[in-house]
Amino acid sequence: MNGNATLSSGFTLLGLFTHNEGSGFFFGVICAIFFMAVIANGLMIFLIHIDPHLHTPMYFLLSHLSLIDTLYISTIVPKMLVDYLVGERTISFIACTAQCFLYMGFVGAEFFLLGLMAYDRYVAICNPLRYPFLVSQRVCWMILASSWFGGALDSFLLTPITMSLPFCASHQINHFFCEAPTMLRLACGDKAAYEMVMYTCCVAMLLIPFSVVTASYARILSTVHQMTSAEGRKKALATCSSHMMVVTLFYGAALYTYMLPESYHTPLKDKVFSGFYTILTPLLNPLIYSLRNRDVIRALKRVMARC
Repeated sequence: MNGNATLSSGFTLLGLFTHNEGSGFFFGVICAIFFMAVIANGLMIFLIHIDPHLHTPMYFLLSHLSLIDTLYISTIVPKMLVDYLVGERTISFIACTAQCFLYMGFVGAEFFLLGLMAYDRYVAICNPLRYPFLVSQRVCWMILASSWFGGALDSFLLTPITMSLPFCASHQINHFFCEAPTMLRLACGDKAAYEMVMYTCCVAMLLIPFSVVTASYARILSTVHQMTSAEGRKKALATCSSHMMVVTLFYGAALYTYMLPESYHTPLKDKVFSGFYTILTPLLNPLIYSLRNRDVIRALKRVMARC
């Protein structure tokens, strides 16, 4: 009975905007971030595809990171912006399920991809002579396939579990999209089994890639410390620092959302942290990688010189 009611009535997203005096400015900022993120990531994909100097494993993986960023910010932000413009906050059960499924898949793929990109940097710095063999084109495609498989597995496991719960509480979602932990709080009844499955999936999705990143960069820092060349040490740190910035921003916000106990959460904090890694990070990724990367800047200059 309640499941049929949920299916027919859907949910109400309270969102980020409250239609007060500052909401118009806030809407403009989010709108600008969205379009800048799509353009910046699209430009990164274009440069990496068109410039032969960027046809390396690192940039191949980076182009797919930009693709994932574009896909998952497009899953969340356009709905939020359109709702503000038309004054509509409802979302159907099917649309909410689809948003949850796509979001979990794209973000899960990025979690795994960032972890495996750390392996690429580890091999490049710690085993440079074996790099062409250890990070071959075949290995790059395996990395991508593993990332997408991990994201898809996350979606197929968590979405049915989350959306099959009885939502007998209020159908108002105090968030700006259908995020799994928020949806779980709307459910009633015994949620212990569901919470255990979700926690286990989140441990695999977050802690395993984060452990790979930590182990890779521990070895990298050890190798860099032993370098006798100051120039080599500087180049190695510059190569890795951009990746570390992305990882810190992305995993830090996600660890709060999925790993901290319920007592640490408030609706405002949830919106801020979720907004940070779903809205802001897709913009910061291409900016960090391009502004701190001479190869990308040179590629951009070469393309502009041809125009």
